[in-house]
Amino acid sequence: MPSPNTGKDPMAHAVANQAPKIKVTKQDLPLHCPMPGTALWASHPRVYLPIEDTPDGKIICPYCSTEFTL
Repeated sequence: MPSPNTGKDPMAHAVANQAPKIKVTKQDLPLHCPMPGTALWASHPRVYLPIEDTPDGKIICPYCSTEFTL
């Protein structure tokens, strides 16, 4: 489901979603991409990423190449 906050500030996400590196905590689990607040016009289907199962605590989104670190 899209974030209900996406449309509140039209300039908050004025640029396309890029492939950033994002640090997440255990409170963000289960991890999914796109994250809440991501611009809807530049998003992809939600995919859940099992970062807690990776040996190094890192995972890359197969759609947008965002790298997540736990």
